[in-house]
Amino acid sequence: MPAPRLSAIWAQTPDGVMGRDGGMPWHLPEDLAHFKATTQGHPVLMGRRTWESFPERFRPLPGRTNVVVTSRPEDPGLQADPREDGTAVIAVSSWREAVRAGAEAPGGEHLWVIGGARLLEDAMPELEHAVVTVIEIDEPGDTRAPRLETPWRLERRGEDRLSRTGLRWHVEHWRR
Repeated sequence: MPAPRLSAIWAQTPDGVMGRDGGMPWHLPEDLAHFKATTQGHPVLMGRRTWESFPERFRPLPGRTNVVVTSRPEDPGLQADPREDGTAVIAVSSWREAVRAGAEAPGGEHLWVIGGARLLEDAMPELEHAVVTVIEIDEPGDTRAPRLETPWRLERRGEDRLSRTGLRWHVEHWRR
């Protein structure tokens, strides 16, 4: 089996804030739709806190295998029977196990790291692509996005958009 493509997707402010108090400090429905369309059908890899940041009614994220990295993979809250639409939950205890589990899941030729900050940090040396939504807002936060510096290069910057919630935003595609 060939190694999967590894990409990351996240949203941040221009200053790199991506979270506050276990959630996102903004509401941007258009970015949630973009996230779903981008990751649908492929495994999403996340840390336990990211998993817990989703309201229970949205867990697991439908239409993809949810791989959760945690120090407690046996936790009953991280168990779910696979569904016909490809939705599943796999709890693992390391980044390496997450990649292996994701690669073996449906759509595993392309894995998406969705957070949090610690898992993104672990993944950075192996990522080849990052899709970053930049939300033009000045918000304080306690979780910061990774800095994309050399050898990363901005491949494409999407057009500026205005959300129905009044926020300005755009999407950037970075490659290494």
